[in-house]
Amino acid sequence: MPRLFTYCVRVDDGAAPNPYWGVCTLTICKPVIRRTAKVGDWIVGTGSVERGLGGQIVYAMEVSAVMPLAEYDKWTREHCPEKIPDVNHRDLRRRVGDSIYDYSVSDPPVQRPGVHLAGNIKTDLGGKNALLSLNFYYFGRDAEPLPDDLQCIVHQTQGHKVNANDPHVDRFLSWFRKQGFERNCVRTEPDLLQEIASGLSGCAEPRRRCDEEDEKTPVC
Repeated sequence: MPRLFTYCVRVDDGAAPNPYWGVCTLTICKPVIRRTAKVGDWIVGTGSVERGLGGQIVYAMEVSAVMPLAEYDKWTREHCPEKIPDVNHRDLRRRVGDSIYDYSVSDPPVQRPGVHLAGNIKTDLGGKNALLSLNFYYFGRDAEPLPDDLQCIVHQTQGHKVNANDPHVDRFLSWFRKQGFERNCVRTEPDLLQEIASGLSGCAEPRRRCDEEDEKTPVC
């Protein structure tokens, strides 16, 4: 049976997750999930209460591939260079690319200019893997409400739920698949894309603190 990881997307800026160019990727932030998720597992990010999106699905992805970060860097260079950040690009999606670690010259890698700063390196690299999905649903600021009987999977505090979701996996997937959501596309832009793309590193420090707390928070 697949596992269901749920967590609160506190900063939805198009970088984590990155739902663009036909594949949804989780490559920075959420280090514990990236270390432990396997192919076939589902990851669901719900919105924050502060942004008025509590109890609503920002995105859902089935893990199609798990790549070490060095392999992801090579894959993006060869197959999806659009995910390599270009902080001056007119297309905001290019500014929030999540392939921000360049292994082509050295290991440890060089951090490319992007949404994260040097303070994020430890937690980013601590996640070890990039998660890729070819079966994803991204709702962005037009988040999809969960029904009342599935609000139990929502995790609003630090860290994430996975073990506590075991009794609800089948029920969630059955409900979700019946909705007929359009897959592998972006319903609406990320809630903070415009804001973050104008000042890319604005949330780097809050995300560093969040990821450090995640590392210390027991999995539930």
